[in-house]
Amino acid sequence: MDAQERVITTVNHEEPDRVPAFESAFTNNTIVKHYGVDPRRAGGYKGMYEFSRRVGIDLVLSFVSLYPREFLKGGKGFIDEYGRIMKMEPYKDGTQILAYHGGSFKNFEDYESFKQPDPNLKARIDNFLLGRKIQKEMNNEVFSIPATGSLMECTWEGFGIEVFSRILARSKQAKKVFDDRGKFTLEMVKILAENDAKIVLLWDDYGFKNGLFMSPTNYRKYVFPWIKQICEAAHKRECKILLHSDGDLIEIFEDIIKSGVDILNPIESTTANPEYDIFKLNEKYGDKLTFAGNLSPIMLAMGEISEIEAYAKRLIREIAPGGGYIFSSGHSINPAVTVDRFEAMQNIRRKYGAYPINIPD
Repeated sequence: MDAQERVITTVNHEEPDRVPAFESAFTNNTIVKHYGVDPRRAGGYKGMYEFSRRVGIDLVLSFVSLYPREFLKGGKGFIDEYGRIMKMEPYKDGTQILAYHGGSFKNFEDYESFKQPDPNLKARIDNFLLGRKIQKEMNNEVFSIPATGSLMECTWEGFGIEVFSRILARSKQAKKVFDDRGKFTLEMVKILAENDAKIVLLWDDYGFKNGLFMSPTNYRKYVFPWIKQICEAAHKRECKILLHSDGDLIEIFEDIIKSGVDILNPIESTTANPEYDIFKLNEKYGDKLTFAGNLSPIMLAMGEISEIEAYAKRLIREIAPGGGYIFSSGHSINPAVTVDRFEAMQNIRRKYGAYPINIPD
């Protein structure tokens, strides 16, 4: 199977030739160099896709939103099209991470005066098509899917959490902002699916390690009606939706499923809630959702090799049979993840990830 067939088969809850792999973000120059790829090349699609091919990562991203709107003085960063202040942060191995540094909207009036993102911006479809072109040049050894901002994460980050909280207290303002985000994301997904996108990733963190950013009631009022429309539009066009959301989502987990989301990433294993556990969630919802992720980045940075190997084996042994699981970390591969630990993770997948799954308990 090629990478696209492998991933689609898995998402359809059928067994491919082997468990597919994914990382939502890879910011670690040391590991990139370990695979013989120049990190400067890895800043573009060709370099990052080549790195992913060498590792055996099937699912790779093209980016169709989160674009700069205004550059900050001194070249220190930019304000993106959602109003978020983003800056590059260097690490000792030379890795550059684009980090959130607050919102540019001081009030609702600031937001109203800000030009809304245009889903028909030519660069969006061009980026998607470029990713697909490189995929084909690599004989489909990687599967490129488009990634776009969605409703919650881009909304609150444009304001910052304090201003956003005040917006939430004014229901008309809150509805206007969420509806703007929903309309944009819905149209973006339609355009992508009509151009043969098979999966679209939505960046949309709903919570942090101790719970949700806002009440379940507000998610049901402002967010999930749009997510449901987005999923319906995608499915009508034979496209799947991959939702990336950090945090403890237990209070809205069934809402995510009812909205029609096909794949959930990263199912963080480091939340404060022992019930937000991929193995428990799989027992309850494994026939309704594909899980992608869960191997703790903390373990990958500081854990024992044997601990990483044991947990990776458990993920494959318990979640992968029958399809419905994509192997990945529980967040991203950041600069703290060491080469030996990353290799331990990947070697388990390489050794035990072929179907039928057969790993001794």
